[in-house]
This record gives sequence, structure tokens and C-alpha cells, in this order.
Amino acid sequence: MSSEDDELNTRMIHAGRSATRFGGTVNPPIQRASTILAPNMDGLYGGTKSLYARMGTSVHESLAEGLCALENASHTQLAANGLNACSLALASVLNAGDHLIASDSIYGPTRRFCEKFLSRMGVQTSFIHPRTSADELEALLRENTRGIFLEMPGSLTFELHDIKGITKLARERDLITILDNTWAAGVFFKPLDHDVDISVQALTKYVIGHSDGFGGAVMTKRKDLANKIKSTAEEWGITMSPDDAYLAQRGLRSLALRMNSQGEAALDLARFLEAHPAIERVFHPGLASHEDHDIWTSCFSGAAGLFSFTLKPVSDDALKRFFGALTLFGFGFSWGGFESLMIYCDPQLRRTESPEWAADAHGPLIRVSVGLEDPNDLQADLEQALASL
Repeated sequence: MSSEDDELNTRMIHAGRSATRFGGTVNPPIQRASTILAPNMDGLYGGTKSLYARMGTSVHESLAEGLCALENASHTQLAANGLNACSLALASVLNAGDHLIASDSIYGPTRRFCEKFLSRMGVQTSFIHPRTSADELEALLRENTRGIFLEMPGSLTFELHDIKGITKLARERDLITILDNTWAAGVFFKPLDHDVDISVQALTKYVIGHSDGFGGAVMTKRKDLANKIKSTAEEWGITMSPDDAYLAQRGLRSLALRMNSQGEAALDLARFLEAHPAIERVFHPGLASHEDHDIWTSCFSGAAGLFSFTLKPVSDDALKRFFGALTLFGFGFSWGGFESLMIYCDPQLRRTESPEWAADAHGPLIRVSVGLEDPNDLQADLEQALASL
């Protein structure tokens, strides 16, 4: 673990906390409330204290401060879940008549929001191959292009972007950049330090970390964007439950330790799979064989516990036999918790600009989320399941 990791561990333990702030308790109290009473009539209007809990309580403040410290942000807006946060970020900066450019490999529900809701708002979205260079992207800009939405690595298929070139172009053209940073969770990559305007996270994943809550966050260093995001959240009634906020701020305290452990185990598992004869290809940016490995080494300080691989072509019966032989991997959506998960991805793959993911162009795509089990046990489980093929 590097000195930077050690420093982050210290920050995450102390961000949003103090010895006197919550009456001496280590964690902030959960205030389950709607109404917050004013001391008198004069206190109903114009005061600094929120009198409606939808705007947040002490546990929300503690979480927001911790997330600012995590992502080197100055403003954090909490949301109910990751999709809520992505939608909030987009709706805060786009207006009817605008044009958005989005990566072909963004989270499926975010893509659906662009195609359906933004379309009804009068916003056009163009999808680009995730490896589109800044020069290629510049040729796609229109007079009404307002923003660029990225996810790094890409959902399911783990491509990385020409982030330095794209953010430089965006600054020159006054375009707003938004990046879904759920995979690195602010631990291994800080988009705002790379000139991205808005960083978004699904706190449901690594920050909460125990598969027992939902949350999202939108973070920025720009006060003008923070004001727009806050205003949109208030107009849409976006909030986060106090119980989920508590789980998220608690998860922050062990976030870096968990992610380092899960990331190291996942990279070992990826190397094992890369050498296995039943595997067609492994998609993990921490592998030297990954097409975008140079971007990963220049921008990321580590790797998360999520990656994917393709099997060599097999029958449906053989695929079911493989999944049926696993004993330590659960079959469920989401990821980032303490337990290892695995899903078959082909039924949800949606790509319009990435021909390498067209139907029948690859073997079965499988995504792995590595938890906190012993890495040797996970490898042994995978090895015996692959033998069933």
C-alpha cells in the first residue's frame, strides 16, 4: 500500500467527524424526521438551519463532507441511488435543444435515461465508441453540443477513455464533462483532478460496501455547477434516506482498505483466468494485455474488484453447467459488497457504436465482482467450475 493510500485511509476515518460534533459519539446520529421545528415564528424563514429533513440532517452532512474529501470536491449533492445521481447530473446541465455526447459503454439504465427521458426533454444524444480519441470526438461536435458523459472503465466491457484529450477539448469548447466514477469510487481515480467537471458515484456499490443500502452522489469543484445541481435536486425532490446515508458514511471509514484487498484479489484472479485454456479474453485494465492499460497506469492508482471475461464459445447447456458448479459466487446484480458475485452479461449488452460487441462476435461475456473471501478459495472454485466445461 502506498503512502497516498495511507493518507486516504486517515482522511476517510476523520472526514465529517469530530470529538464534539455529535455529543462525543464516533458516528453521527440517524435522525428519522420530516419536520424539524423552529424555536419561534421568526425562525421559520430566512434562517441557516434546514427545517425540512429532505434537505438533509447531520448524517447527510457527515457523508457529504466525507465524499468531498474522497473525491477532492468542494460540493456534494446526495441522491437516492446511482441512476438517480447520473440523471440529476445530466438534467442539471442540459436544456431543451441541447446535444449530448455519451460513451457507448455507460451504465445501461443511464443510457436508457438519455434515450428516453432526455429525448422527451428535447435533448439529442449521440453515442460514441468508448475509445474515440479527442480528435475524432471534435469532428462530432455540433453547435448545440453542451455536454459529454463518460464512464471509466466502461460498464461490462471495461474500456478506458482518452480522458486527457477529451477534457482538454471540453475546456476549449466550454462543454460540461460528467464521469461515472463508481468503479474506482474516488479511491483509485479522482476525475475532478483530471479536469472532469462532475463526478458521479453509485454509493450503493463500494462506498456502502455491504449490499444493504442504496445511495448516489454528484460531486464537483465548480460553484456554478453545484448551484445548478442543488437547485435541480430541490425541484425534483431528490433526497437520500437517513438510514442509507448512515450506512454510506460508515462504509467510507473502511472503503480504501476493502477496495485494496478486493482489487488485489481480482487482479490475481484475472491473471489466472487469462492463462486458462477455456477463456477467450479477460477485460481488466490492470492487465498489461488490456488495450487501454497505458491510460490506466497514467490515471489510476489501483484497480477495483470488478472485471469481466469471455469464455470460448460453448453451448447453453455447458454455460449452465459452469454456473451450476460454482459454490462461492452468488448470481446477482449490483457489486462492490463483501460477497463475490458473477453474472452472464450478454442479455443486457447494448452497443450501437462498438461492433466488437455485436451478437455472435464473442463467446459468453461474464462479469465478476470479487468480494472479501480468501482469494485461493475463489480461484479454486473458478477452476473446478471451468473444468465442468
